[in-house]
Amino acid sequence: MTNHVVIVGGSHAAVSVADDLRKHGFDGSITLVSEEDVLPYQRPPLSKDYMSGAMSLERLKLRPESWYADQNVQVRLSSQVIGVDRTGREIATEDGTRIGYDTLVLATGAHARDLPPDVGGALENVHTMRDLADADTLTDKMVKGRRLAVIGGGYIGLEAAAGAAKRGMEVTVIEAAPRILKRVACRETADAFRALHESHGVRVLENTQIARIVDDGAGRAGGVELADGQVLPADLVIVGIGIAPNAELAEAAGLEVAVGIVVDDHGRTSDPDIYACGDCTIFDFRNMPTRLESVQNAHDQAGVVAANIMGRDMRYEPTPWFWSDQYDMKLQIAGFNRGYDRIVARPGRRAGSVSHFYFQGDTFLAVDCLNDAATYAMCRKILADKKALTPAMVADETFDLRAFAK
Repeated sequence: MTNHVVIVGGSHAAVSVADDLRKHGFDGSITLVSEEDVLPYQRPPLSKDYMSGAMSLERLKLRPESWYADQNVQVRLSSQVIGVDRTGREIATEDGTRIGYDTLVLATGAHARDLPPDVGGALENVHTMRDLADADTLTDKMVKGRRLAVIGGGYIGLEAAAGAAKRGMEVTVIEAAPRILKRVACRETADAFRALHESHGVRVLENTQIARIVDDGAGRAGGVELADGQVLPADLVIVGIGIAPNAELAEAAGLEVAVGIVVDDHGRTSDPDIYACGDCTIFDFRNMPTRLESVQNAHDQAGVVAANIMGRDMRYEPTPWFWSDQYDMKLQIAGFNRGYDRIVARPGRRAGSVSHFYFQGDTFLAVDCLNDAATYAMCRKILADKKALTPAMVADETFDLRAFAK
């Protein structure tokens, strides 16, 4: 019987587990342990509304301080968990505290990948964009007229570039792959975002390797040297080359780890008394090991974990969704485009809006909706209901997608 649930992490998934446990009627003890010194907060708005000043820290927080007291959730901030004793069922924190558990949930999230120190990754003024401290630091350094080099043309890098350009910085995005968004989006979506950034004065360099970040002689980044020897002057460098799951604690505890904490469709790890959820996990999705780095995954997988702690026998069957805001463009993604071999574009009802539909053969996988919220909502329902939308239907602009989705 579970009387005490310990949740490690200050993530969206961590708070969702605690919230759903109470909603399911769990009346035992809940302890949430986070190494950060602030209450859990939303991460996607950091590079958007928070850095622009449109969202305060209080609005950024997932729950107000009063919620934790009301729900009887004990929160231990600034507490780094350094070990899990699976036999004794307790965790150990850096300050020597040991906390016993009946059920443990690892919601440890992920961290931004750094460039190695030998190519300048440790120089001052070289930053990543992942947490509140990063956002606060970059807000002060993104000054009009300064030169920013963004290494990485994925969504993290492009969002950083958009935020800097709006502040009046001179921005260059450097992408090693043949095009931006190579790993996550089709060429049509990438083309739209490249054009968007260039229209705001951002220089986008694709198929471009870096050799190193140049030290200005004082331990600061002074520029980025490319593989061809060209040096791009820079006052600030942001590295956006992806994230890596925080799975070290699980690995040290002897749990199964493979580029993330391995969980089954109930959210259980290889230890039946330990669950995991969110960005730190890897699980089987469409018969392939998968990591979903999204709020959707954090929230929904956490809900499954909470239900199963309560004995509900619930399986996790995700219908993924993602989003990105850049300038006046809202990209909303429904589904998961892995394995696509065909793209069908369909204009939206609003001027300039368009959606790119991904198919594998005749099977609808996903859609990128660019300023096309209505199509996004319809496609989320179509995917959730597993309706057989075909390329021919999408290509026919007279086809009533709304009626089909109902």
